[in-house]
Amino acid sequence: MEARGIHHVGVAVADLDEAVQTYERLFGARLEYRERVEAQGVEAASMQVGNGRVELLAPLGDETPVGRFLASRGPGMHHVAYEVDDLRAALSDLAQQGAELIDAEPRRGMFGFQVAFVHPESVHGVLSEVVSRA
Repeated sequence: MEARGIHHVGVAVADLDEAVQTYERLFGARLEYRERVEAQGVEAASMQVGNGRVELLAPLGDETPVGRFLASRGPGMHHVAYEVDDLRAALSDLAQQGAELIDAEPRRGMFGFQVAFVHPESVHGVLSEVVSRA
């Protein structure tokens, strides 16, 4: 598998509106897209920062993955997302390379992209997301 690049860095936040304002004020970021993703238990805001992107994630409840992350670690970096051309092929290759997949099958993410997560133990402690436009 060869990633096309880093698609975004995910940041867990308690208050999405406040975080959006902070990124706009401090970094000149521009709100690109905002969506409630019920299946993942988050409301997310994609912030365009120059040529890069930060995805702000606020939990929809305490028992969601991001809710539990905030309770145990507090706000901060949650994951790194890598863009690939073919998500199913990437997942197959990752599994063959011995990576522990959280998602063996793609699911819908923001922008209508297909996404899947790789367990942090396989990537030196960093939760990693693989995303594809198709």
